Amino acid sequence: MGLKCGIVGLPNVGKSTLFNCISSSKAQAANFPFCTIEPNIGVTNVPDARLLVLEKLVNPERVLPATVEIVDIAGLVKGASKGEGLGNQFLANIRETDAILHVLRCFDDDNIIHVDGNINPIRDKEVIDYELLLKDLDSVEKRMPRVEKLAKAGADKDAKNEYNGLVKLKAHFEQGLAARSCALTPDEAAAVATLQLLTVKPVLYVCNVNEAHVKTGNAYTALVAEMAAAEGAQYVIITAAMESEIAALESYEDRVAFLAEIGLEEPGVNKLVSTAYDLLNLQTYFTCGVKEVRAWTINKGDTAPRAAAAIHTDFERGFIKADVIGYDDYLKYGTEQACKDAGRLRIEGKEYIVADGDVIHFKFNV
Repeated sequence: MGLKCGIVGLPNVGKSTLFNCISSSKAQAANFPFCTIEPNIGVTNVPDARLLVLEKLVNPERVLPATVEIVDIAGLVKGASKGEGLGNQFLANIRETDAILHVLRCFDDDNIIHVDGNINPIRDKEVIDYELLLKDLDSVEKRMPRVEKLAKAGADKDAKNEYNGLVKLKAHFEQGLAARSCALTPDEAAAVATLQLLTVKPVLYVCNVNEAHVKTGNAYTALVAEMAAAEGAQYVIITAAMESEIAALESYEDRVAFLAEIGLEEPGVNKLVSTAYDLLNLQTYFTCGVKEVRAWTINKGDTAPRAAAAIHTDFERGFIKADVIGYDDYLKYGTEQACKDAGRLRIEGKEYIVADGDVIHFKFNV
């Protein structure tokens, strides 16, 4: 399954620099608003140390990690919900993503212009929240009259669920609250899903700090931490400029040495991507063979047939069984045959819930 995260934020908060770090692409980054106009798209790997271990054990011809698609979306300004600046384009691009990486400027630098003249990450966050809420409120209000007629006619159950959901959402938005915190029933949530509301998407706050504060944070990140806790959201602290330096290093050894020198165990973008992966309730299983060791992305709670569909829909349609080895068992015994000899290879059926890290071989027939 594909995973697409949109990087958003006000102009000049470090979005494009961060995008370049994550994707190793070279989006334009400069010291003026609207440097990013068209969305830049890149693909990055999901960091997973288990994949490196399996590579050493199996010695395959190739290794394919799970990936995340990253979209660097144009900077937003007040009035975007009404089409100001690049608002309409910005909002349309967000609609196509699964999650939002909201970059907040948490550093002082007189040489880098801020559109509002001073640094305040909570204010910046609220600017974008307000524009997304207004756009969602507009979508709901435009939809309500037609659905209300169908719901009151009484024959269309889906229309009743949708109308009830729209009523709840409208009241929620008018209180300044995001759709993701609205208490909809499963039927109501399914009925309003076609609206592709912007504020229903999970958000990861990304505090962009200077190098001196990457390990400890600062007064700005403390404000973000308090805000995120109140929302039940997550945040990470990175230094986009420093991450750019790390990404530019050619070899793995050089990167390790650089990180050791500044007292970090891994690049900040690794934590960012991993956290975004968890944010969407995703997990990984592996297929292992001499031709290929590969990580596959699925939803937590997926059954074996549903997980098989990540490889090909035929695998789900013709599912027979799955040979499953837990990652820890594979690590302990070293090979599939050794796991089988030790009785650690299990045959699972259609009801099996795949565990994170399972090594699986599917049997199917179509």
